[in-house]
Amino acid sequence: MRSRNSWKIRIFIGLAIVAFAFMRKCSSTETNPYTNREQAIALDPQEEIALGVQSAPQVAAQHGGLYPDERMQSYVDAVGDKLVANSMATNSPYRYEFHLLADEQTINAFALPGGQIFITYALFEKLNEDQLAGVLGHEIGHVLGRHSSERIANTEFWQTVSQGANVGANAGDLIAGIGQNTLLTNGRGDELESDDLGVLIMLNSGYDAYEMVNVMKVLKAAAGPNRVPEFQSTHPDPDNRIERIKESIEKYGG
Repeated sequence: MRSRNSWKIRIFIGLAIVAFAFMRKCSSTETNPYTNREQAIALDPQEEIALGVQSAPQVAAQHGGLYPDERMQSYVDAVGDKLVANSMATNSPYRYEFHLLADEQTINAFALPGGQIFITYALFEKLNEDQLAGVLGHEIGHVLGRHSSERIANTEFWQTVSQGANVGANAGDLIAGIGQNTLLTNGRGDELESDDLGVLIMLNSGYDAYEMVNVMKVLKAAAGPNRVPEFQSTHPDPDNRIERIKESIEKYGG
């Protein structure tokens, strides 16, 4: 009898934890003014900015620090600042800073919450100005889309649900797996959403948005023939992104 009552208590506590997770997620849902999409958000804009600023030095260090040529950094700043000044980003609450990383091996660009944006020299050296604008515009799109904050909220949600499942039954691994798949799916959607915003930002700033298509070709060439299949990656295949980018250009009248 005592064992049965203990099991019932565990189920009750587990369900309560899961219910709390769902209530918390619903209460943090808001509509993003730049994407018109409802999101569960973990951080407010000032917290996003603080997290990005705090994380930036460590991120830079992982890529060999900042590129030492100040002229190249000034060039990146000029392109990034132009994109911000001529797009919806200028009225956003975020503080945009653009960093050229010294990494000459890794072809990559990424954004931290709140406006800290990075591009490696390995990618930078392959781009003309319009293509650089495409990369930076895409990363600004991640900031405006609040993708990092949304991912943090999703991670916290699934961690809480997993805890509830572990209390109520031994289903923690299953729930954790569902959470991981959700994060991967959102990651691919984030990339496409940022491409769309990036096209709009480029057009508003007077850049040739078709050059973003050429950026995809650069990324495809860098990946080589042994690219991981799309369903196993957080980034859509460049060929699929090219078609969506062309649709965005047509949509925005480019």
